[in-house]
Parts: sequence; C-alpha cells; structure tokens
Amino acid sequence: MALQLLEKMIEAQRKKLVKAANRVLPHLTWEDLLQPQDYPELESHAEFRYEEGILHGLESALAALRAG
Repeated sequence: MALQLLEKMIEAQRKKLVKAANRVLPHLTWEDLLQPQDYPELESHAEFRYEEGILHGLESALAALRAG
C-alpha cells in the first residue's frame, strides 16, 4: 500500500518537475531532465531545484521501503 502511494506521488512529482522546467525551457521532456546539468538555465532556477529535491526525496523513500 505504501509503495503504491509513493509510486503515485513520484509520478505526480515528475509531472510537476517537467512543468517547472518547461516554464524555463518549453521544449524539455522528462528524458531531457534525466541530465539537467545539460541545461545551464536550470542550474540556478529555484523552483526547478526545489521540485527536483522533492522528487529525489520521494525516490529515496521508495528505495528505502523496497530495501527494508
């Protein structure tokens, strides 16, 4: 149950991250964001970095639950 909830939260957060990135660079896709360092405009964009941090936290929680 918790794993499924976290997976849904991660998917929603990925969508939010793409939307945040698209406010800076409208052409970016999720695949582009797997290497965000390729886009200097995102490096110092506070909203993008914030949403990225939330995503990484959710992914870490999912990994911990799966490992435990």
